[in-house]
Amino acid sequence: MLTSSSIHGLVREEGQSFWFLGSLMILKASSETTKGVFSLIEQVAPAGFAPPLHVHHAEDEVFNVLEGDITFFVGAQTLYAPAGTYVYLPRDIPHSFRVEGATAARLLQWTYPAGVEQFFVDLGVPTQELILPPPASPEMVQKAIQSLLERAPTYHIEIVGPPPSADHH
Repeated sequence: MLTSSSIHGLVREEGQSFWFLGSLMILKASSETTKGVFSLIEQVAPAGFAPPLHVHHAEDEVFNVLEGDITFFVGAQTLYAPAGTYVYLPRDIPHSFRVEGATAARLLQWTYPAGVEQFFVDLGVPTQELILPPPASPEMVQKAIQSLLERAPTYHIEIVGPPPSADHH
């Protein structure tokens, strides 16, 4: 890890790691390390992964798809995003995404300003293994969704719909 009083850097596998809704997240930069300017999370999401349709009211998000294929749903727009694609998601617009194909996707997620990363940490399950979590039982999925619904408002996030299905375009 690179450190000094003014710089902060982590190599690919460094950072606080945790499982969140069936994906692996690695926190690279937080409110603490950027003085609140932005956060950065590296995420590995399995094929078919899709978070619920939601709205961030306190931050904008930027995604960079590093590996895999993702479809983003932003307001009334749909954007197919293969590896190498950059996507900007402004606050106050409902959005979600879905990992397409049969392989996992790896992406970087920036939020401006920082703060929402703590939501993912709070609801996540700490892990030292940089692998996808095992499949969750229906009961575990329901419990995770309930926690998500309860905690989201604390972070100015509004859950407005289910995850997009594979036939949603």
